[in-house]
Amino acid sequence: MSTKTVNIRQADDPSAAIRDAAAVLNDGGLVIFPTETVYGIGARADRPDALQRLYDVKNRPAGQPFTVHIGRRDDADIFVPDPGSTARQLMKKAWPGPLTLLLSVDDPTETPVAEKMGRDRVTHVFKDGVVGLRCPDNFTAISLLSQVDGPVVAASANLAGKHPPRTIEDALVDLDGQVAVALDDGPAFYNLPSTIAKIEGNRFEIVRQGIYDERMLTEFERVGVLFVCTGNTCRSPMAWGLARKMIAEHLSCGVDELADRKIDVLSAGTGAFPGAPPSEHAVDVMKGRDIDITAHTADMVSAQLIHRADHVFTMTESHRQILLHLLPDAENYVHTLLADGDIADPIGGSRDDYEACARQIESAIEARLKEIEL
Repeated sequence: MSTKTVNIRQADDPSAAIRDAAAVLNDGGLVIFPTETVYGIGARADRPDALQRLYDVKNRPAGQPFTVHIGRRDDADIFVPDPGSTARQLMKKAWPGPLTLLLSVDDPTETPVAEKMGRDRVTHVFKDGVVGLRCPDNFTAISLLSQVDGPVVAASANLAGKHPPRTIEDALVDLDGQVAVALDDGPAFYNLPSTIAKIEGNRFEIVRQGIYDERMLTEFERVGVLFVCTGNTCRSPMAWGLARKMIAEHLSCGVDELADRKIDVLSAGTGAFPGAPPSEHAVDVMKGRDIDITAHTADMVSAQLIHRADHVFTMTESHRQILLHLLPDAENYVHTLLADGDIADPIGGSRDDYEACARQIESAIEARLKEIEL
């Protein structure tokens, strides 16, 4: 019997087609589905019958687990509740996307997923305490995986020794009739496989080169905190100096060690004159806190700078709106520094005005840093 193939792009009701495919997985069937790199073939990991069929189709030796595919980044927590800061950063920056992470846990039988699928079956997704996790960047895949009631494992939809398929036609050359449903979403976006990286502590090692190279993953590791005001000579330079000191104290290191700790504290202005020095009063009130901001120079905010950061804090709501106009997708991590109001510009005011502003910024940063994983 031929595999039922549904073209998602031409279907009258794509959502219904995806729901039907999820029902097939839930019932123990196999489904071919798209990702941004190749087409995969998936099965419920907690269904022994389905898993065995996947092993048979792929002709894979027993005991060699498949990669777990998840539809939401947060779903990783049931497999690895505490993956560490490096893994968290890579998940945040690279997922959904073409990155498979190999993560370790001390005892897989104590993970939340073991409670869901049974402790005796958890070895179907872990090998020697290591699980491979992938969150694909494809709407059809995300929708499908998010609707399945249990963990889904998958591999490329090809027979052993064959080239991984980028189209549904290539996938069905060998697998037609061996799976219940195939979802056709056109050619895969990339012509390279996902990168596979193994995480050990707070270090990563690339196991298979793919879309992301070492330089890109190294950049993803870094935590960026950006403060934004107007001219980048008063409020945001003071926030820059205060945050660097407070983060260094939290990590028990020197301010000059933050870069080695993979933390970048940045500041910019929506109407800055690049290269301008900080205002005299700003330098003075920071000096009273043993913070030297004399080397700071103004920078103009840009979409690239916003995208580089993990946490962006603006002095006012109007600043926030300007940033979201530059990069609408940044709404989830661009916030006003004060949770319930604006921090007024002290420019043109007295030293006392700057001191009051600095105290307000200092208190706000202390509250915000409690929300940031460092």
